Amino acid sequence: MAKYRLPGDINKTVKRALEEDVGTGDITADLLPQASRATALVISRESAVLCGVAWFSSTFQQLDSTVEIIWHASDGDVIAEKMQICTLKGPSRAILSGERTALNFLQTLSATATQARRFAERIKGIPVQVMDTRKTLPGLRSAQKYAVSCGGCTNHRMGLYDAILIKENHILACGSIIDAIAQARENHPDMPVEIEVENLNEAAAAFTAGADTVLLDNFNLESLCKAVALNDGRAKLEASGGITLENIRSIAETGVDYVSVGSITKDIKAIDMSMRFQYE
Repeated sequence: MAKYRLPGDINKTVKRALEEDVGTGDITADLLPQASRATALVISRESAVLCGVAWFSSTFQQLDSTVEIIWHASDGDVIAEKMQICTLKGPSRAILSGERTALNFLQTLSATATQARRFAERIKGIPVQVMDTRKTLPGLRSAQKYAVSCGGCTNHRMGLYDAILIKENHILACGSIIDAIAQARENHPDMPVEIEVENLNEAAAAFTAGADTVLLDNFNLESLCKAVALNDGRAKLEASGGITLENIRSIAETGVDYVSVGSITKDIKAIDMSMRFQYE
């Protein structure tokens, strides 16, 4: 049903969440007769970009595969306030036991997708990619990065293993920007090298050393424009640090290639959703 590429660890992530919440068993759900069945409606209490369908569905699939879920929207769709997102039918105990875990995924991932959509809309028409960072909720990185793509932004590296990003402490340990880039090339000759710099002098050194991408950390608009001119197309440029919905368009207009925004995944407020039960 999803229009985007789903990560491969969904069932594993959901299993861990259910172990955290259900543990050895839902002792409150035991109040209901085992044969009891229910229909439940999931309603959004605010407008949002929907995300988390697969995690929600996996929750109930793992609890009781006979729970039927009928979706009325897909990941990436804009949902309106009071909209019915999906309908569940099946054993009451299983639906009650999975309610909180399933909604936690749906509310959190929809919040991430919604935040991403806000940032994507702000730079519409400018050839710049808005990227996420590693500032994700522990255990939910692949899920949140999926949500970022549903919202219309781009994923940066997944972790420390799939891309090189040299930062201040790496530079200090290696001795200089030039030495750090050279060592990275020697260690991983087939891997593109990105390095973070904090001023124009460091940027110039990174350009000279042949970095593939230079991350301009907390540069003001004037410095970003100067860095773009100094670079003269030699490296890709990424602006980061202090990026907000209010200033991202001005930053994108300086000529950088990417703008990375940590708040897409870390400064989010869960979308308000609820599940309403109708017992048979």
